[in-house]
Amino acid sequence: MITINNLTDEKLKEIEELDEYTKYLIKYMNIDASFSIIIVDNEKIHEINKEYRGIDRPTDVISFALEENEDYEVKERLLGDIFISIDKVYDQAKEYNHSVKRELFFLVTHGFLHLLGYDHMKKEDEEIMFPLQEKILNEYGILKEN
Repeated sequence: MITINNLTDEKLKEIEELDEYTKYLIKYMNIDASFSIIIVDNEKIHEINKEYRGIDRPTDVISFALEENEDYEVKERLLGDIFISIDKVYDQAKEYNHSVKRELFFLVTHGFLHLLGYDHMKKEDEEIMFPLQEKILNEYGILKEN
């Protein structure tokens, strides 16, 4: 089950399209899992980033993976939560010259891969994660030009 919570006043059709896309992600990665996407503003994601990561600024996406918790017993795959700043979605879509939909779906994909254990802190990990993100988005039809 996928839960999408929009904690902002933004009413975006792109957010409504996430349900279909998240089902695609799960099928693409061939897993049976649940996770949540929480859309927040820069103020809230700044607060979360500072509290949980010790970084005193807003960011675009933060993932909290349940499976990284050693006390968590796996009965079904409950992956965790993805927090996305809608303000960053708008800013980065403009900065990278692509659509709000492309940026939102990119951040969902990025956060989802983090929930599955992918990372990009080391060059060799980045070389796996980043091409996979693009492949997933491209095969769904979310191209950089979108």
